[in-house]
Amino acid sequence: MNAEPPAEPNPAAGSAEAQAVRNRLLAEVAALPALPGVYRWFDAQDNLLYVGKARHLKKRVSSYLQRDHDGTRIGQMVSRIARLQTTVVRTEAEALLLENNLIKTLLPRFNILFRDDKSYPYLKITGTPPAAGATGVAASASQAFPRMAYFRGAVDRKHRYFGPYPNAWAVKQTIQLMQKVFRLRTCEDTVFNHRSRPCLLYQIQRCSGPCVGLVSAADYAADVHQAERFLLGEQQALIDDMQARMMAHAEALAFEQAAALRDRIGSLSRVLHQQSMDASSLSGAAQDVDILAVKVAGGRACVNLAMVRGSRHLGDRAYFPAHVDEGAALFNLEPADEGGDDASMNAQAAEPGEATSRAPEVAVLEAFVAQHYLGQAVPPLLITSHALSSSLLDALAEAGGTKVRAQHQPREQRRIWLDMASKGAELALARLLSEEGSQQQRTRALVDALDLDIADLAQLRIECFDISHTAGEATQASCVVYEGHQMQSAQYRRFNIEGITGGDDYAAMRQVLTRRYARLAEAMSSDAADPSSPDPIEPAAEQAAARNDPTAEAAAPKVGETRIRKRSGLARLPDLVLVDGGQGQVSMAREVFEELGLDLALIIGVEKGERRKVGLEELVFADGRAKVYLGHDSAALMLVAQIRDEAHRFAITGMRAKRASVRTGGSKLEDVAGIGPRKRAKLLQRFGGLRGVAGASVEDLAAVEGISRDLAEEIYRALH
Repeated sequence: MNAEPPAEPNPAAGSAEAQAVRNRLLAEVAALPALPGVYRWFDAQDNLLYVGKARHLKKRVSSYLQRDHDGTRIGQMVSRIARLQTTVVRTEAEALLLENNLIKTLLPRFNILFRDDKSYPYLKITGTPPAAGATGVAASASQAFPRMAYFRGAVDRKHRYFGPYPNAWAVKQTIQLMQKVFRLRTCEDTVFNHRSRPCLLYQIQRCSGPCVGLVSAADYAADVHQAERFLLGEQQALIDDMQARMMAHAEALAFEQAAALRDRIGSLSRVLHQQSMDASSLSGAAQDVDILAVKVAGGRACVNLAMVRGSRHLGDRAYFPAHVDEGAALFNLEPADEGGDDASMNAQAAEPGEATSRAPEVAVLEAFVAQHYLGQAVPPLLITSHALSSSLLDALAEAGGTKVRAQHQPREQRRIWLDMASKGAELALARLLSEEGSQQQRTRALVDALDLDIADLAQLRIECFDISHTAGEATQASCVVYEGHQMQSAQYRRFNIEGITGGDDYAAMRQVLTRRYARLAEAMSSDAADPSSPDPIEPAAEQAAARNDPTAEAAAPKVGETRIRKRSGLARLPDLVLVDGGQGQVSMAREVFEELGLDLALIIGVEKGERRKVGLEELVFADGRAKVYLGHDSAALMLVAQIRDEAHRFAITGMRAKRASVRTGGSKLEDVAGIGPRKRAKLLQRFGGLRGVAGASVEDLAAVEGISRDLAEEIYRALH
């Protein structure tokens, strides 16, 4: 959970310098136009604090400087403001687009931030089949019989896409439904074109067998057309047509065809019943709906997005933003005349330029809608747990070119949908808070067990190292990082270990620790020798700390660490260094730290217990302390084991990839421009390995599928 940051007094409040900064900002604000635009606040270190949009730039920006915000989250940001940037645009929609792009690319400190993850999966139907009943021969068999497939990525106009779906499971479930009801093929074209007999899917009645001519192109096209109607939400009309066809077959005494249609109608009816969604409650374009529910608690928020496509509920997906409290506070600074329907948003009456009071859920919801929908297709109807401002909806419509409606007090079936989404948001947020609380308890238990002097648990940083190899081959070391009560995968590093005897784990540990901490120790030593010299890369960080700015001191590394943060990509010296091993590994780590002049108390070895049984691990210290057994049910041991296991996983996956590359010679092939994993696999499979590829002629290489003559010549030159 996010701990409330301490109040940030202006370090130069009342000073001539602070007054000069304020006067300069007031002069800049006085010169702003009464036009739409985007503004950006920066601190003294030129870090971006906040990005906002405005219908009236002058009135909006002046609200930050013309009132007293001391003791509030707004005051924390305002006290750090040193510079202002503005961009004037033509319309509020353009301001919203620019604001959204800047937030996603620059990640301001005080904006509500959602992870930019829009890679939704789709169901794809390839090619264009002949119309039902049409005659003629297609260009190829595979084109005459389109396949359906799971798809994620950039869409192609040659194919048809249905979705998006909230997750891969929803797509695969729909594909299974299509197989049961419409019996469309899912095999790759390379498999389809070389079949001589039907596969198992035909035997279990999940495919109509187009690969061996068991269904005509016209009949298959009719099945594809019906499947598309179902995916587009025309379920009832489709069932009515199928019932009419069934009766026609029965009257013609074609009972087998009538029975097949009867079974298909039964399958469709069962699916529609399981959906628990009333298709008759929607019509026309409104068959595509997104339901958005927001819950805020414990300093965290959850936006649960449920998708309805073609009147079918496809599932939901939870999103958890960052900077909720700060962003909500600044959102409430927005003047009343800049928002939408204030009554619908429970805003208090306010004069123009005065702050409104809106629930944090509204701020989170509007931030999600702006960051999620701008730049992509928006369904015509949004059902939301809180009202959206009319200006936001207008901007979405202008950006997307289609009208967008929002409904926050639905009735009947739509109320059921919203209640389902709200319950999902509540459960997802409760699960997140529980997980974060558990991690915080583990962190606290470890700090207490080791008697560490850590004031802020979120600042505890642990780095863990592990060595992995196969009988001395492809030795790799891993470094994983635990900070802020979670594993920081973006800061993980792998180290290729070279120049040692194969299998010598002690030498490997010496090498990785030296490579990781040598430059950090050098930087700390040079700064200790001359503490008055500012850091050449981030001089403002130490200056901010010298002004006793609590946030700057927490965010900035300590003296001697800023240089390493920029240079090595791995942050400050950790509070603990875990090594996966017992006394031998710890002794090697102690030697390295003694040579570098670093504190030996940082080093802890995780020694496996009797018979290597999980829960019996002991902690070994490099500074001479006695071994410590935390207990098999200790929360502190659970955290140590979690970090140790993650280091092992990261090391072994890297080692296996390196080993496979060495054994197959894949790295040599992939060094050739235009050779990726698929082409490399085809070459190795065709010629039986790298030696066979090296012995092949240019003509033989060019005969492999996907290898052009020019590429074959490049491969030949690279291997000779």
